[in-house]
Amino acid sequence: MRKLAIITILGVLAVSCVKPDDDPKNNPLNPIELSTKSVELVQKGDTFGLAFLEQINAATNKDYVISPLSMQFLLGMVLNGAQGETATQICNVLGYGADDVASVNDFCLSMLQQLHLLDKKTKLSLANAIFVDDGWPLNDSYKKTVGQYYMAEVSNLDFSDNEGSLKAINGWCSKNTNGLIPKVLDEVNSDILAYLINALYFKSQWTDKFPTNATAPEPFTAEDGTKSTVSMMKQTHQMTYTEDNIFRAVRVPYGNGAFSMTVFLPQQGHKLAEVVSDLKKTGWHAVREGMRSYEVDLWLPKFETKYHIRLNDILSEMGMPLAFDRTSADFTAMSPYALCLSFVQQDAIIKVDEEGAEAAAISMAGMEKCTSAGPGETVVFHADQPFLYLISEASTGAILFAGRFGAK
Repeated sequence: MRKLAIITILGVLAVSCVKPDDDPKNNPLNPIELSTKSVELVQKGDTFGLAFLEQINAATNKDYVISPLSMQFLLGMVLNGAQGETATQICNVLGYGADDVASVNDFCLSMLQQLHLLDKKTKLSLANAIFVDDGWPLNDSYKKTVGQYYMAEVSNLDFSDNEGSLKAINGWCSKNTNGLIPKVLDEVNSDILAYLINALYFKSQWTDKFPTNATAPEPFTAEDGTKSTVSMMKQTHQMTYTEDNIFRAVRVPYGNGAFSMTVFLPQQGHKLAEVVSDLKKTGWHAVREGMRSYEVDLWLPKFETKYHIRLNDILSEMGMPLAFDRTSADFTAMSPYALCLSFVQQDAIIKVDEEGAEAAAISMAGMEKCTSAGPGETVVFHADQPFLYLISEASTGAILFAGRFGAK
């Protein structure tokens, strides 16, 4: 039976050995300030995030990491250039109403302005850019909107200069992911009007770091029963935990608790696909509210995952096929020369060790040209089998990254 409570995690530091910079009083946990409408949009966005996660989980049998939040920002910029049924389909995929575009923009601006200020021990950056083929203009009204609400840099490049354009685009991606994602394109396509890009970078320390001398090789069993050995980090601390018939979940905080990683292990007899479906059905908000404080004996592998995926088919299946349709898409709010989406893709990477985690994502869309115009109880939580994980913000529940680890 799911346990219900709202718990805020705060790092506990020994007063006797606290340095001034490590004093929790100098790094308070403050929630993001959002309008009532934006709070609703966060919950809708998390619904999109879990639907997105379900699609990715079904599409690959390898380890992956994705960023629902990065994809929301990218699709938000795309949405502002869409009209009619094209815009309605994008809104529906994101979980918003057709009249919520302005509220979506307000929410994205609030996240851009506040997210990076929440924790002094967390380095977080969000950046947006649009690279446009010189001579193929965007509408002034569109540039004004994405500049005001997404702080998007709009730059003109000569796409016929493949080497120069690649250097500019890949260089921007590398710079805004701290070098974690140095390249997203192998060539620039002259049929593309504009490349729309969101970059998300995250680096933080665990509230309670894993002692390096406790890390040891341990067996890990994959879903198909094959066994391997992984470098397993270990610690026992107070953490928040919940379970149901399908999964068990523990939340491991970073820094002052503004951000955390929630790890989901399937219950015996169940698989990760069932965890994703159950999580989507139950809702991320309900899971968060159902977590209570326990002493947890936690094992978590050190790992690094890189992932690239082209998302045309997945986004079409989720409900926005018109955006990719050369004859029916309507992106005239972006440019009179915008035909349809040529592609949407995401590149992401995560590194997890005893100190904390570092992760980055680049979400990119290519717009094609229209050339014709229980308390006290110790919970044993050993992640020695494939697991899911979410990195989220505490006050809103916004999911920054989500992934699967299965030692593949």
